[in-house]
Order: sequence, then C-alpha cells, then structure tokens
Amino acid sequence: MNLAEWLVRAAALNPSSPALLVGETVEADYRAFAGRAAAVGAALAGEHGVRPGDRVAILAKNSLDYLVAFYGVWFAGAVAVPINAKLHPKEAAWIIEDSEASLVFASRSLGEDIAAHLPPAVRAMVEFGDKAWRRMLAADLLPAPVPRGRDDLAWLFYTSGTTGKPKGVMITNGNIHAMAFSYFADVDVVEPADAALYAAPMSHGAGLYNVQHVLKGARHVVTESGGFEADEILSCAKALGRVHMFAAPTMVRRLVDHAKASGSTGEGIRTIVYGGGPMYLADIVEAVGVMGPRFCQIYGQGESPMAITALPRHLVADRSDPRWRERLASVGRAQSCVEVRVADAEGRALPVGEAGEVLVRGAPVMAGYWRNEEASAAALRDGWLWTGDVGVLDEEGFLTLKDRSKDVIISGGTNIYPREVEEALLTHPSVREASVVGRPDPEWGETVVAFVVKDPGAPVAEADLDRHCLDRIARFKRPKAYLFVDALPKNNYGKVLKTELRALLDRD
Repeated sequence: MNLAEWLVRAAALNPSSPALLVGETVEADYRAFAGRAAAVGAALAGEHGVRPGDRVAILAKNSLDYLVAFYGVWFAGAVAVPINAKLHPKEAAWIIEDSEASLVFASRSLGEDIAAHLPPAVRAMVEFGDKAWRRMLAADLLPAPVPRGRDDLAWLFYTSGTTGKPKGVMITNGNIHAMAFSYFADVDVVEPADAALYAAPMSHGAGLYNVQHVLKGARHVVTESGGFEADEILSCAKALGRVHMFAAPTMVRRLVDHAKASGSTGEGIRTIVYGGGPMYLADIVEAVGVMGPRFCQIYGQGESPMAITALPRHLVADRSDPRWRERLASVGRAQSCVEVRVADAEGRALPVGEAGEVLVRGAPVMAGYWRNEEASAAALRDGWLWTGDVGVLDEEGFLTLKDRSKDVIISGGTNIYPREVEEALLTHPSVREASVVGRPDPEWGETVVAFVVKDPGAPVAEADLDRHCLDRIARFKRPKAYLFVDALPKNNYGKVLKTELRALLDRD
C-alpha cells in the first residue's frame, strides 16, 4: 500500500485538524497538507514525467516543505531519496547519480551549491519556495495516490559511507509499515493531540518517524531555527504540549544540560525517543532524574530502520528491579516484528551472555542494497541481516551492545570493547565526553587510547583517569594513553567519527 494513503485518510477524517506548524504557528491543516502533496505528486507525474518507481532526491534542511515533498513523491508512486544536508556537493551529487534520480528537491542555499554538480540524467532541480515549487503546489490534484505494493520501494537511504562509498539501502512500503506498527506496539502510542517535533535531520530516522504521526493525524512541527537549539525546543514544547521527538544521545545530553541550568523539567515533552548511537548509562540515569519518565530507547539501522529492539519508558524509568542498571545499559528487547540473534561467524546462535554479531530478520529488514548484489549478499544471509554490531543477550532477552565489530580492539589476543572503557571514564565527574579507539602496536597488536573532553574548568590529569579506570575495569582494558581534546568529531546526527580519531593517531 502507498504510504500517501495514510495522509489521505487522516485528511478525510479530520480535515481541519492542525497538521504543519513552524514553532507554535499553524501553517496548514490536514486538508491543506494532503492537497499540497497531491498537487506535487500531480506535477511530478505530469510536468516532469516522473513514473512509479522513479527516484526523486531531496537535499534539504528541515522544513515543512520537506514533509510535503515526501508525500508528493509517494503520491506519484516514486521513491524518496533523502540526502544528508551537510554532505559536500560532490558527495551529494554522487548519491543523486548512483540512485539515478530524475528530479531533485533542494533547500535554496543547498540548491545553489549542488547545481554545478548535477549529473546529466537529472531533468530538473526544484528549490523549495521558488517559482517552480509554487507552480507545483498550484497544480491540479492527483485524485488518489498511485497504487503501490508492499514490496515496492518507498525510501532509498544512503549509508554514511565511513568505509568507502555509501550504499543505497532499499526500504519498501512494507518495511515502513512494519516499523510504524512496531512503534505502536513496542515504543509508544500516538494520538491526534500529539505533536512530532523535528529537531534531528529529516533525512534520517527522525524524518522516517513522520509516518506514524501522519497515520494518527498528529501535528508536525519544525523549529523556527530549523535545527536543534535546546532552549528553543524546551520553550516550544511547553507552549505546544504533548510533544514527541527523536534525538541522538548527544542531543539528549545537551537538552538535559540546558534543562538543569534553566530549572526546567521538560514540561510539554511527552516522549523523547533516543537512538542512533550509544547512550551511556550515566547520561540516561541523569536524564530521567532531571526530566522524569519521558524517555524511550530504540535500536535500529538504516538497513532495519528504527526497528530492531526497544526499551519503553516504564523500563527506562524503573528503579525497582534489582537488575535495572543492566536493563538500562541495554538497548532493550526485540521489537514485535523481528527476531534477534547473537551469532558466531557461521551464523550459529550463541549462548546467553556470550558476545557475537547481532543478527536480525523480519518485516522491517531492507530488500537489499541498490544495485549492489555483492554487498547485499554479504549483509543478508539466509534471511538474516548481519548488522556489524557486537552484542550480548541475557536470559530475559535484553540486548546489550558492545561495539561495532570494526571498532573492537584486539590487544594481546584479547577483545576489548571500547564502550566498556568509555562507560568507566564517563563516571568521572570531570569527564564530559570520551571515545576510545585502538592504536597499532608492534608488540600487542593494538593498545587502547582514550580521547577525553573535560568539563570546562575541571582539573583532571592522566593519572587521575588511570586510577579511576583501575577501580572499575580490568587492568588490561584501561587506556595506555589519554588525549585531551576540546571536542570529539561527529557527524550531523551526533555519532562520534572514530575514523577521524584514528586518523589523528596516524598523524602523531
């Protein structure tokens, strides 16, 4: 089923309900939202010759037009190709060419940058707000979304490409249906009075999470700044009420820090779903202490979007269970529509408590990589997606991630999981952030190196951190070197770029 059907149904049931907001200002109700999407779909098909299954790229910062473009693309039966707005124009152009996108939507500033790099196959570039975009919005409406099947592509998401060129993850209508239904079953409810606030990039999971809010006829809000500003989000949430948002762990940390400093408890925020990177135990304990039971955790990948495991709010907030710390340090239990296995190199399930690669299979798992049979065959084996993450399952089914398989440090023949060392460092009162990588060593194979960001004005020496680690983890796991930095390199989704940290070591 075409995802745009959910928008049509929401508009039919509650046409005058507020749909699209900038801050506290309503810009469109559901009748207008659906009408704009139907008009864009008609213009794509009629004026630009976009056919079902064609790819349409979206290179844009967060905006209400982004949501209209999504549903316009789906109305026409085409495939949305969201592109990270912070990529270099040449990187974005490579994705546009690889996906064979026939048309590109862009924010005005980004359109100017990409124009000179567009491949010849692109028939048109339409910038949000320009004459061509306004003409699309004024087109005669498509009477209904183009019929699409469960296995037809809806979303072509390009991975970050930290090891070579990014790969296009093929996400079908059925994959997204399963993700939305799992959200309702395992993460949180959505009601028409709720508001989805987009502070993380719409090109990633935050944007994909729009569908369950459209299905339920909830509000969709972009901030006036268009980005993540903690004070703006707290103020907006207090005014709107019943706000849902997705946030990377680094965003949660910034929000909690601002809430503490301002005396806020997050009034108006109903749910913060966090994921997209490691949430350290100390950080989520503090977050719940400051803002209360507003947090849910999900674990997913582009290849199984937002839908591998979940830790719902009652478990995030629970402090009565004797194992609450272990549960909170996990990423939760398998979501309803998937099976999760921790396996050895041959794919055999490992016993409880033994570390191995996390495998997942089920309805949300991708169809494969776009025109890359070799990569698809490596990632999808016997129906299982090999995630590249190392984890451990306990007897209750809680999955605790150790690290990405490529990030595991092997020192003297022993595996050391950087996250375990990072967790120990982050319990030091003077450590704000920490990231651990391996450095090649002729004797040991690799040694552990910690990059540390101190709290401003907090004195701490290497010897202090060494004693702190020795009190908490085995001697062989402790860092052999501590490098103090002003900030850790991150992508626009808040993930620490360990490849850049390793490059810094190579330059030493």
